[in-house]
Amino acid sequence: MKMIVEAKHVKKIYGSKGNVFTALDEIDLNVQEGEFVGIMGPSGAGKSTLLNVLATIDEPTSGEIIIDGTSILQMNERQLSAFRRDKLGFIFQDYNLLDTLTVKENILLPLALAKMNVKELERRVDEVADKFGILPILEKYPYQISGGQKQRTAASRAIVAKPSLILADEPTGALDSKSATDLLESLKQLSEQDKATILMVTHDAFAASYCQRILFIKDGKLFTELVKGRLSRKEFFNKVLDVLSALGGGASDLI
Repeated sequence: MKMIVEAKHVKKIYGSKGNVFTALDEIDLNVQEGEFVGIMGPSGAGKSTLLNVLATIDEPTSGEIIIDGTSILQMNERQLSAFRRDKLGFIFQDYNLLDTLTVKENILLPLALAKMNVKELERRVDEVADKFGILPILEKYPYQISGGQKQRTAASRAIVAKPSLILADEPTGALDSKSATDLLESLKQLSEQDKATILMVTHDAFAASYCQRILFIKDGKLFTELVKGRLSRKEFFNKVLDVLSALGGGASDLI
């Protein structure tokens, strides 16, 4: 199986001299193609910092990060910009949709920036919109659709360019339970059927139970790892709750 993410001895330190905070402390992780991996931990544990350094939004103090065979720490800003466009997809809690563009135009934006031909562009947009069940709303504007539909639009935009890695930061945080379930089911199918590689930061045990594997972070270090294997989602959910209890983190009561 192809390795999409390789992080070795990743360290992130903020501050200097007597006022130093270690956000990430010697993190090692590997993510294979097609894996749906969750990152969990208490508030301030370093999970969002880890996602940011993998997303090239922030730079680690030391260590090595290789994504789809490319060392991201050796690139200049222009190379990083092209790398983000071509290799990474992002799903954020607050959607980050452009209100002046239709749903369709928001989704196709990464393809337009990549100067893809119109016929292929149309095909890709219809394909991802169908996967996320938003074909009927393609001509609507963000203010005309629900929060769940906005998040599925954002997810469609994240995958339309077929990135090597999809990074999701609390993607269900602003959604009601049905919209959250719909989004998580869609992400799970992307991983299982289309071999999409997804890294998702979440505080929610319900969301995490859709993952194949979960990495738990505490005080900037990897605390433990859970692998779903043959467990049912409910059994996996309960194991997640057990680890969160040991960590002292909160959990959703949804199931």
